[in-house]
Amino acid sequence: MKLVLDEKIIKRNTAIGRYSSLVALLILGGGMYVTFAFPEQVTLSFGALLVGFLLSQFGIYFGNRWGRRPRTDERLTAGLKGLTKDYSLYHYASPVSHLLVGPAGVWIIEPYYQRGTITYEKGRWRQKGGGFLLSYLKIFAQEGLGRPDIEIESDTESLKKFLTKQLGEGQVPPINTVLVFTDERAELKADDAPRPTLKLGSLKEFFRKTAKSTPMSAPDFKRVTDVLPQESVEVK
Repeated sequence: MKLVLDEKIIKRNTAIGRYSSLVALLILGGGMYVTFAFPEQVTLSFGALLVGFLLSQFGIYFGNRWGRRPRTDERLTAGLKGLTKDYSLYHYASPVSHLLVGPAGVWIIEPYYQRGTITYEKGRWRQKGGGFLLSYLKIFAQEGLGRPDIEIESDTESLKKFLTKQLGEGQVPPINTVLVFTDERAELKADDAPRPTLKLGSLKEFFRKTAKSTPMSAPDFKRVTDVLPQESVEVK
């Protein structure tokens, strides 16, 4: 498998997450100080606490994606290690964050690190369970599940627009999406989800089976990889 990643983006966003979290702590600390030292300054203390909280959420967003080791891209690369050299895996080097192109087709990989029970019921995604700890993490240390359907639609449209511009109208192969949960503590109950929803440990075998059942021709996936960044390292 060939790996292409934009290390500049990784370094930049890692720094953003680190410094925004640090500044958030300073602002929150200042807000707490004002609260106790100058109780009459309610507006100032509340404003500082609000800004600090919002900035901390910003830091969490970047920190969860680029500050933790192994990072999301490293987890995905390790999970797909062993795929043949016909596959190319792109991290932050295409219109979407994570893209796999090869015999299994063109796949946008949407990673999630949330734990608890992940369900898809009546057209909606939900994150359940975990008790007090999960509730605390969702507020102070972990993002909620959000709206995967919106993220899928946005990423698919971005990639389709890019490939149409590069390959021409009507020349874009089918674009597929898979949702991947990287935390082993996640329990998935999403058999009826509109997109394949898997844990990381099942991802490689999923692509191998897909390549056997509905293979993409070598000329087709080569046309796609030819218009994407070429610099790569081989993952054996």
